[in-house]
This record gives sequence, structure tokens and C-alpha cells, in this order.
Amino acid sequence: MAEAKCLYIIVIGCGRLGSFLANRLSNQGHSVVVIDINPNSFDALMADQFSGFKIEGDATELAVLSHAKMDKADVVIGATHDENVNIMAGQIAKNNFNVPKVLVRILDPNKESFCRQIGVEYICTTSLAAEKMITALNQK
Repeated sequence: MAEAKCLYIIVIGCGRLGSFLANRLSNQGHSVVVIDINPNSFDALMADQFSGFKIEGDATELAVLSHAKMDKADVVIGATHDENVNIMAGQIAKNNFNVPKVLVRILDPNKESFCRQIGVEYICTTSLAAEKMITALNQK
């Protein structure tokens, strides 16, 4: 069985989603850097799971992304509560740093086509929740 590759992953946002992902991915052995503008957000990182790095700063600023060594990243995940920040940081990751895999969380289904247009993968939590609820309603 092949050993899983250790990825260099940058998680933007350390709220509920970002901290959960950072803890989980770090615990799986990946190299993880978390960027958040609020230093108190890092409190959600668990010492027994997260062994990565924390960078306080605005993830839409090139200097912050360069400091995070985004040019070396295998994956960038935009997980802030602000979908516009996620999209902008994702677009910068793709266009300026040539990151191979960029995933962003969005809430507004109307922004799905824009993400497709700029070549950024997205997870729209509103669309996912709606589909799950409709499926549950239609089950007998």
C-alpha cells in the first residue's frame, strides 16, 4: 500500500471550519499553515492535534501570502466567514502563486458561476445544505 503524500496546505481563516480543517489535516501528517487576521482565533487550534504554523494577517495581502510561502503550497483552502475574502485569496493563490489546488467556501449560490469562471474550486454550503434537505424531504 502506498504511503500518503504529505501536502503543504495553507488554511485561510481559523474559525469553526478553518480550525477544524487545520487540526484534522495537521493530525493526518500534513504541513499546515493557518492565516487569520484575529490572533484570538488561533485558540481553537488543539495542541495535541495541530503542529503547524500560525500567521496573523490579512490573507488578501501579497506580503502575508508570501510570508506563508504560498508559492510552495500544494493546496490553499479559503475558510473564512467572508466569502469575498475566500474568493479573492483563492484567485491570488491560483493566479499569482500557481497553487495546484484551491478550494474556497462560499455561501451565496449566485457566486458559484464566478468561481467556475476564475478556475477556483468551491464548496457552497448553502447549496449543499439545500440539496440534503430536499433529499431528506423526498425520502419515504
